[in-house]
Amino acid sequence: MPAVATPAHQKGDYFVDYEEKVFEDVKAQPGEKALVTFHTVAFEGSIGLVNTLSATRLLRKGFETSILLYGPGVTLGVQRGFPTLGDEAFPGHLAVNQRLTKFMDEGGKIYACRFALQALYGHGEPALIPGIKPISPLDVLDLILIHRRDGAFILDTWTL
Repeated sequence: MPAVATPAHQKGDYFVDYEEKVFEDVKAQPGEKALVTFHTVAFEGSIGLVNTLSATRLLRKGFETSILLYGPGVTLGVQRGFPTLGDEAFPGHLAVNQRLTKFMDEGGKIYACRFALQALYGHGEPALIPGIKPISPLDVLDLILIHRRDGAFILDTWTL
């Protein structure tokens, strides 16, 4: 029977070259915009968290960055907590809420579709994380078109 001769992994070991960057570090030109759209259910996968990180990175690269929560994506912008709002029931429970708040604190804008919020998910505007701007369902497409017209980078996210 073959013997395993490789030593056990140790805390602090490296498995990949995390320092090598293959491509240039792109920064926004003055006035460049970015829009990240979310049409995904909160906690149904990693995309909600991953793209909040991407939106924050775009913001830090100098893009005037906005997030659009529509359809099931509005569920990402609802205040959470247990047993009360803001209480983290377990580590990471409020990770998306915290990332969205940090994004806004750094100057990002977040919009949430009022139709999806109420008609689809039964929430009112007071349920949103403070700072998220509720918008008409008629504004959803126009927000995307405005960014397109302005030559913005648009990252569309659809899951389900």
